[in-house]
Amino acid sequence: MRVLVVGATGFVGSRLVARLAELGHDVVAFSRSASQESFPDGVEVFEGDLADGDSLTDLCAGVDVAYYLIHSLTADNFAARDREYARRFRDVASEAGVDRVVYLSGISGTGVDLSPHLESRREVESILTGGEFDLTVLRAAVIIGAGSASFRILHDLTDRLPIMAVPQWVRTPCQPIGIRDTISYLVGVLDAEETRGETYDIGGPSVWNYESLLQLTAKAKGKTVYIVPVPVMTPKLSSYWLRLTTDVQFDIAQALAESMRNPVTVEAASDLQTVVPIDQTSIETAVQDALAELRAAAER
Repeated sequence: MRVLVVGATGFVGSRLVARLAELGHDVVAFSRSASQESFPDGVEVFEGDLADGDSLTDLCAGVDVAYYLIHSLTADNFAARDREYARRFRDVASEAGVDRVVYLSGISGTGVDLSPHLESRREVESILTGGEFDLTVLRAAVIIGAGSASFRILHDLTDRLPIMAVPQWVRTPCQPIGIRDTISYLVGVLDAEETRGETYDIGGPSVWNYESLLQLTAKAKGKTVYIVPVPVMTPKLSSYWLRLTTDVQFDIAQALAESMRNPVTVEAASDLQTVVPIDQTSIETAVQDALAELRAAAER
């Protein structure tokens, strides 16, 4: 099967390319910096920019399935960019006759009172639904892994602040998922015909909140942290607080902080685990794996 990964150099995309290649698929890796990345042997590199339609010529030629992993959180006008890019990709994929598209979105519950970040994810879903292909949407909350902005925040805070006065959103329920399980679900839908045209939530086996994830991360590093929620800290102030306490780029931290007010847990009726069952990784193990990968990278 010829499979295109749009956003192939990102945290999720690079791992997805490797897994698809390992499974024997004919993989095309697309991003603005694809030529600078080291992909597995046999992966076809396609460098282009969704902002430039001329650079997308033949992007989807012969493609059976495309994974769309684009999120423009580093731009001030990220919603407008996401809208533009999704429309352009939808039209290119439709014209080329792509059979299926899989989009990794964000869990957003009822869709009421969403943060701008999650609202944009929902809008992209709607745009892609208008394509001449079968769309499968997978919605995830916090993805745990080395390279994840959300996990970087957990890692930095537990490294730098033994005592934290934190926003109230630390007690918002969330259902994180390890990167290994995220990739397993993304690949698993390829062989599940019933997932065509459907939307699913994906998550780990247990519900947490950001406070308990901070405690778990600290414990995994042999540290102790003391957390005091502060009710007066708004999402806007939260983003500035994160800017001072983590290395995560401010635009990303701001979008994530605003999203953390929304509970993001898997709805039983839309749980992909009931359709594509996998051996789920505990969040404790996912955190340990992420920390081990970060340590290994630091030693190289």
